[in-house]
Amino acid sequence: MGKVAVGAAVICAATVCAAAALVVRHRMRSSAKWARAMAIIKDFEERCGTPLARLKQVADAMTVEMHAGLASEGGSKLKMLISYVDNLPTGNEKGLFYALDLGGTNFRVLRVQLGGKDGGIAHQEFAEVSIPQDLMVGTSDALFDYIAAELSKFVAQEGQDFQLPPGRQRELGFTFSFPVMQSSIDSGTLIKWTKGFSIDDAVGQDVVAELTRALERQGLDMRVSALVNDTVGTLAGGRYSNKDVVAAVILGTGTNAAYVECAHAIPKWHGLLPKSGEMVINMEWGNFRSSHLPLTEYDHSLDAESLNPGEQVFEKLISGMYLGEVVRRVLCRVAEEVSLFGDTVPPKLRIPFILRTPHMSAMHHDTSPDLKVVAEKLRDILEIPNSSLKARKLIVQLCDVVATRGARLAAAGILGILKKLGRETTKEGENQKTVIALDGGLYEHYSAYSNCLETTIAELLGEKVSESIVIEHSNDGSGIGAALLAASHSQYIGVDES
Repeated sequence: MGKVAVGAAVICAATVCAAAALVVRHRMRSSAKWARAMAIIKDFEERCGTPLARLKQVADAMTVEMHAGLASEGGSKLKMLISYVDNLPTGNEKGLFYALDLGGTNFRVLRVQLGGKDGGIAHQEFAEVSIPQDLMVGTSDALFDYIAAELSKFVAQEGQDFQLPPGRQRELGFTFSFPVMQSSIDSGTLIKWTKGFSIDDAVGQDVVAELTRALERQGLDMRVSALVNDTVGTLAGGRYSNKDVVAAVILGTGTNAAYVECAHAIPKWHGLLPKSGEMVINMEWGNFRSSHLPLTEYDHSLDAESLNPGEQVFEKLISGMYLGEVVRRVLCRVAEEVSLFGDTVPPKLRIPFILRTPHMSAMHHDTSPDLKVVAEKLRDILEIPNSSLKARKLIVQLCDVVATRGARLAAAGILGILKKLGRETTKEGENQKTVIALDGGLYEHYSAYSNCLETTIAELLGEKVSESIVIEHSNDGSGIGAALLAASHSQYIGVDES
């Protein structure tokens, strides 16, 4: 072989070796990156840990805070508000009743015809109305006039299936899911607006009085018989169909819980006992916090940058408003440290709340071999055109960690309520069922979340006790519940319906 050929062979071999070395180094760097990515996820998963022992501590802390909140004003992060609902539906209610459910940018109006004992809800109809953006930041008169006008149109469409007894005034249950300080079943002063509303002249005013004046301006003879929030309404709706319902939980964009308390356990009443010896308590449990909650650096940063730092800590761990945002924050950290989506972090990934919980749910539930749904969400929402299968699998794992923590903590909160009611154990020979009414889009549509919640409750209670605890979906409970509470607090109770 000539010198030229030998030289060429040597150069060739050197080139091959160099290329091989580059491949090896690239694989080593890639391997190191993935090891770091998995380490971040593993560390996050450990910090989100919810072993049964910790969940029982959370439940005990919830029970303690419930006692403290009932004992004194400001005694707990749980407000434990008296709802003035001391007369839950029994199933004997009869007649035509309306409901107005206002809790966001849309409101619903409903009418139900109640058939009395064994008659149940004979007929029901509803309509949903969007609130124009300008009315959400205008004046209270403008907002309530608009609502009253729509309600008047709805009343005008009463058909033959809906009959008002002669000489009776129409009665309305008003679900108002904004912070109010109630002084009776049919009055409440607005503390502040949330959910995009900002109407200064309504703050400090009685919302029932505002609505009543608007109804009068429309010439509509209708009395607001009950003012409730959505959780109390859900409890009422659940109790109407099942006498064993003792509590209600909303798991949606936000979260809250309400339950039926014995009157003697409510020192705030100062001797003014409810008619039935029971009172529904609006816990406002989203504001619960405890040293036992598994908070991570991502949760602390989310809280610090929120509109209400230090508040609604429990809600920020378990509700639909925040789950997707926690996933985004962890994913952003991985993208920064290991170039998960290329050399730069996708700009959209840096936008707070761009990844919503419905997106997270869709990715979490993706069972396709190549995780096609995950790829579509990354492309459509975060404008990431290409992603590896490994990256998509990491995202599904991350969704599972966040959803599992939220669901298991929600289960612990429910256990706290059961402990307060003395329903966490069974007594010899007792065959009592305890039903919790659940509603909200998170619970209804995120099956991995709801399944985990129910499984965790069973784990916490044990096989024997869990047989007596029933989680029951109460679809649209807040609207129907408001109409039912208008019936159970009607001005005509005791009047012969025949």
